[in-house]
Amino acid sequence: MDCIGIIWNKWRRKICKKMSILTTIAGIPLFSTIQEALNWAASKGLNGYHAHNWQGQQGYMGGANHSQATGLQSSSNTPTSSGGSSSGGY
Repeated sequence: MDCIGIIWNKWRRKICKKMSILTTIAGIPLFSTIQEALNWAASKGLNGYHAHNWQGQQGYMGGANHSQATGLQSSSNTPTSSGGSSSGGY
């Protein structure tokens, strides 16, 4: 899992602050915050973010649109984890 920052615990040891991934869609992570999506996008050389609704929760994916994020046409928006569905948002 990607780090979004380093924090220090009370024993002065570095701890990697993990990204909060809701699910993946077409192999691309769907994050709970815009900043996580932007960080992921920047790490992949992409700009911006777009939104998806997953199990009634708003999620954010790095990349200005779904096609940019996945390299696929926008019809490939089925989550890979069970129990959810994605709808529009882009």
